[in-house]
Amino acid sequence: MAFGIKRKELVNWKEKVTKGKIAFLTHYWQDPRFPGCYSVTKVGCSDIDKLIDWGKNYNLKEEWIDLKESFPHFDLFGDKQKEVLMNEGKWSHIHKFNL
Repeated sequence: MAFGIKRKELVNWKEKVTKGKIAFLTHYWQDPRFPGCYSVTKVGCSDIDKLIDWGKNYNLKEEWIDLKESFPHFDLFGDKQKEVLMNEGKWSHIHKFNL
């Protein structure tokens, strides 16, 4: 279940992903498989090769890309989420979600 984002944020993320840009979307999230994680960052890009290359910078494996939706993306949470957001300068995500 996702919450804590506005429709405009989601629409903007989808537009960037569709245009082949690396795009970030962070929202609150709960999943019993990941106790203690209360937010997720989706890093998407419709250019799969570009997304794979980007992920290599953070030791993210190609097989971790979520292809089930029309918007290919990595799901980041926990320590990896914060590491990536810091390295990418996404301070607004870090502050908004108290990471």
